[in-house]
Amino acid sequence: MTNQFLWVIFPYVCMAVFVVGHIFRYRHDQFGWTAKSSEFIEKKQLMIGSLLFHVGIIPVILGHISGLGIPKEWTRALGVSDHMYHMGAVWGGGFFGVVTFAGMLILTSRRFTKRNVRKLSSTSDLIVNTLLLFIVFIGVYASLVTNNVTPGFDYRDSISVWFRSLLIFRPEAGYMAAVPMTFKLHILAGFLIFAMWPFTRLVHVWSVPLNYAGRSYILYRRSPVKKHKQ
Repeated sequence: MTNQFLWVIFPYVCMAVFVVGHIFRYRHDQFGWTAKSSEFIEKKQLMIGSLLFHVGIIPVILGHISGLGIPKEWTRALGVSDHMYHMGAVWGGGFFGVVTFAGMLILTSRRFTKRNVRKLSSTSDLIVNTLLLFIVFIGVYASLVTNNVTPGFDYRDSISVWFRSLLIFRPEAGYMAAVPMTFKLHILAGFLIFAMWPFTRLVHVWSVPLNYAGRSYILYRRSPVKKHKQ
């Protein structure tokens, strides 16, 4: 019963909240569909942390998509051996994970330790930063440590198959039974952040600057021009 809740019910609930929550937020809170910038308070740490985070997170996301979505047989057919794939996933993914973690650590430290930045932060901002930091940390640990101290474990034979079973609505919780705890924590925390996403400033990642080119919520009023008598 616990397995069914953790690996079937909980993921589906989180994704349903993710979708419905975004629709609700967009319809009822378009004014809040952005991130409150704290750049004017502190710029140096923000710039370094953001750069490291974004440089690392894009390859990490692509790695998760390929690792979870592409069956082992497909990569073999392309001439990529299991050992080659494993080395690339562990060390390549581990490297970009460390870069992401360094950026997230700087951003989280900045939000908690810079007094004015913290004043600008909401409770949800602090929770999201902390949760993201944990997700990245436990993911890096699982990749670099758990993978190397758990002989015979291959996430593509368990986690990936389970994940794809969710996508086709034929969930198989049994695949997660023997998965190491670090991977389980990484996955559960990941789904939790998806459930929280619509109700935090994370929604701003769906916005691009072009969206605001023709739409502004700031109203400007022209100063009245005084007429001078000739």
